Amino acid sequence: MYTIGTMAMPADFKYREVFLRGRPQHDRCDRFSIRHPKMNVGKRAKIFAPFDALTGFSEAVAAKDVKYVERVELCDEDRTELNRRLDILRNLTYTGRMARANRVSVRVTYFVPCADKHHEAYAQRGQYRTVEGVCWNVDPDGTQTIRVGNTRIAFADILRIESPGDVFAKSWENL
Repeated sequence: MYTIGTMAMPADFKYREVFLRGRPQHDRCDRFSIRHPKMNVGKRAKIFAPFDALTGFSEAVAAKDVKYVERVELCDEDRTELNRRLDILRNLTYTGRMARANRVSVRVTYFVPCADKHHEAYAQRGQYRTVEGVCWNVDPDGTQTIRVGNTRIAFADILRIESPGDVFAKSWENL
């Protein structure tokens, strides 16, 4: 009795004769090998590569793992200190020439609301990000924004402004 894999071959097996012949043997020059050359390993590996049938689905699932938090409301004392720091930066970067001369390095932590329309936190919660660089402009009258590096941040979104140097020392208060 013959077996197919681990199973015994039934007596009335339709392909019994083909199975008993074994695997076909081909020479390099026979007609079959010429018409059907062996596939190289690189192309063969592509056959078994993972296939993403739903384009963007894995990114959408990963986006659901992002943690969003509520916006922190600053108390009056923190808001006053933040306004004082913005005023100092405004005085140091009043014109482009002054901004280039002073090159004040700052680290700004600010709130970015959730922009994913399909997330439950959309427009309600967000993330706090930190940008570090040279403060180029503070515009309290027009756009009410600060520009750090290439990032423009609204005053209402700022949580904290820090400086590696002593730019915000109390001696600047009387500018």
